[in-house]
Amino acid sequence: MKTRITELFGIKYPIVQGGMHYVGLAELAAAVSNAGGLGIITALTQPTPDHLAREIEKAQKLTDKPLGVNLTFLPVVNQPDYPGYVKTIIDSGIRIVETAGNNPGKWVEMLKAGGVKVIHKCTTIRHSLKAQSLGVDALSVDGFECGGHPGEDDIPNFILLARAQEELKVPFIASGGMADGRSLVAAMALGADGVNMGTRFIATREAPVHENVKKAILAASETDTRLIMRPLRNTERVLRNAAVDRLLEKEKALGANIRFEDIAAEVAGVYPRIMKDGDMDAGAWSCGMVAGLIHDIPTVQELIDRIISQARDIIKGRLTAFADS
Repeated sequence: MKTRITELFGIKYPIVQGGMHYVGLAELAAAVSNAGGLGIITALTQPTPDHLAREIEKAQKLTDKPLGVNLTFLPVVNQPDYPGYVKTIIDSGIRIVETAGNNPGKWVEMLKAGGVKVIHKCTTIRHSLKAQSLGVDALSVDGFECGGHPGEDDIPNFILLARAQEELKVPFIASGGMADGRSLVAAMALGADGVNMGTRFIATREAPVHENVKKAILAASETDTRLIMRPLRNTERVLRNAAVDRLLEKEKALGANIRFEDIAAEVAGVYPRIMKDGDMDAGAWSCGMVAGLIHDIPTVQELIDRIISQARDIIKGRLTAFADS
């Protein structure tokens, strides 16, 4: 299944694993790459550049296929050692980086000078065009359905992807709401050259998270996510739980006067307790509306094979029938 994305990254199928906090570790990234997609290691899950170097080395021992690293630039309490992470990525032989969050401009030049192809995640066309002008090689266009940070413009993928096709020159993939062969075919029909999946890959056997996390996704429907931190203009889509309900009550009560410190207990440093320990009410954690389309916990290989098989059946069957009528 060749697209501009498979050609750009040297992968078999146009399926990219999202960079997810405390999920994008070596085991999952290598499994995705071995199955024909592009596995992504999440840099900021690693506390230092040296830890990242070890995680990359671990993944490289598990696969000889292309691997990527996610490097996200978002408002945080303690500023990460971004120069150190960039140097580690280049020195470790990684040649694909997914950037996200704030303007990646000053890092794109460094990465590309190191022989790295950059795919930047955006939630609007204006930001996509800006990233394209900075010289990124591809874009991940992230619709309002996504888990994590959907931006502040609330544009769903049916509109966002079609607009991206109208405006962008570089290849792009669809992120947010992607789960199966139907998603892949629909995204490509709207102009994308592949898909990025986050939440769907958490519900796989290789995902290095507590079983409670996988069971929570399996039990959730498309109505079980909530948007938090909207008053702070750092909106995040998360799975509803007791901590999220507390946080939303604080936002309602404090209104425009809310500060990050008021909700820190529900969002700061909670991921290890959730992803590692399985404490599902410890705090807010990113989850997409696509949870409503997730009904099992397959291996990564089974999932990707099924997506490609379903996509081909749709194209050769249902869509061909329309074309021939």
